[in-house]
Amino acid sequence: MAPTDFFVLSAFLFGIGIFGLVVRRNVISIFFSLELLLNSANVLLVGFSKLHGNLYGEVFVFFVLAVAAAEAAVGLAIVVALYRLTGSVDTSEFRRLRW
Repeated sequence: MAPTDFFVLSAFLFGIGIFGLVVRRNVISIFFSLELLLNSANVLLVGFSKLHGNLYGEVFVFFVLAVAAAEAAVGLAIVVALYRLTGSVDTSEFRRLRW
């Protein structure tokens, strides 16, 4: 794959992730959109790594994946707690949680 293919794929994934963040109201869909944003950053790092001929970008991808796994675990725990509290995973229902 040419490095420009990585850049185009990264931009496409980033666009889908931003669209999902803006349009969706379901918290699980929002987390999937955040994961798409992180994966677009990973694809971009791999593309820059291939472009420059070194492995620094590919090594950094593992750190981003570790952060994404921690974000998914904490986010899922918060979603489960909010579902138990409100009975829904829709973001419009979370306005009731304000003081």
